[in-house]
Amino acid sequence: MSYRDLINSILRPHITERVLVLDLFAGCGGLSLGFEAAGFKTIGYEIDSVAYETYNRNLKGKCHAVKLNLDFEYPDADIIIGGPPCQPFSLRGTRKGKNDARDGFPIFIDAIKKIQPQIFVFENVRGLLYAGKKYFEKILFELRNLGYIIDYKLLNAVNYGVPQNRERLFVVGHRAKFKFPNEELNQVTVGEAIGDTMLTAPKESKFLTPSMDAYIAVYEKASYCVNPRDLYANKSARTLTCRNLAAATSDMQRVKLRDGRRRRLLVREAARLQSFPDWFEFHGNEMQQFYQIGNAVPPLLAYKMALSVKDCYNKGKIYSVKEIFEKKLQPNQIPTLFGYEEIYR
Repeated sequence: MSYRDLINSILRPHITERVLVLDLFAGCGGLSLGFEAAGFKTIGYEIDSVAYETYNRNLKGKCHAVKLNLDFEYPDADIIIGGPPCQPFSLRGTRKGKNDARDGFPIFIDAIKKIQPQIFVFENVRGLLYAGKKYFEKILFELRNLGYIIDYKLLNAVNYGVPQNRERLFVVGHRAKFKFPNEELNQVTVGEAIGDTMLTAPKESKFLTPSMDAYIAVYEKASYCVNPRDLYANKSARTLTCRNLAAATSDMQRVKLRDGRRRRLLVREAARLQSFPDWFEFHGNEMQQFYQIGNAVPPLLAYKMALSVKDCYNKGKIYSVKEIFEKKLQPNQIPTLFGYEEIYR
């Protein structure tokens, strides 16, 4: 099956589970799409009204346009997912960390305290492991004190079927056993993703001017680029960001046509490189759509993470003493932090 056929077929909401997933800082729904494709019901929360419209246009779960705070009351849920705002730790940001007003971690941790879900997952920039390392350790300390086992890993989307080199930190809290999805041997190329359009010039195309070409050449020489930073059909893409999609910058995402002209990516091309299926409709103007795509978790990676979460949830639910006796569970049916506990001794 081709990459395009794959994302257009498996990445469709298909609710089979009774488990409720809350998506905090949901954006346009990249994480939720992956979880709905894996069978989960979702409810999203997102402050950006354009992104929340996109979520509601495409997903079965309802997204609420709301600014979360420490007084917010959530519905009961089994799983919490989300992408707390990453600007405080982004390499391109001011890196104020915990002193940045845009830091979403206090809210995310507050939701964990209030709901006590079976599992939670959050995604963030790799800078949290480096410039933000001390703050990250404090976050882990708080989460472990809430009784969770914490697993975290830096995942590159290109190793999970997404045609883009995109490293992001994924953190999973659980009370049983969790296994990150296996990496795949074959990487999907730009040609496999957008080969049907990358050498064309639709009417909405925006071409680089000679002065832009000259400026980029100076930038690439100063950056010691061996090859121009165009997209190549036989390779995976560079990381898609809000900046290099929406702005006419020196590192913008672009393709080179047969006649030598270079044009910026189309919205649908960017969406496909981020693994959004072709049926997924983005709300807002072009810049707003690019921002939604650049901020999103690749839905295909989200789907594979959701399958791992489902496996952990189904095989590793921790039962209360009341549930144990009501369900008449046997010792080998009761997973705990240390394996199977013989509670009837």
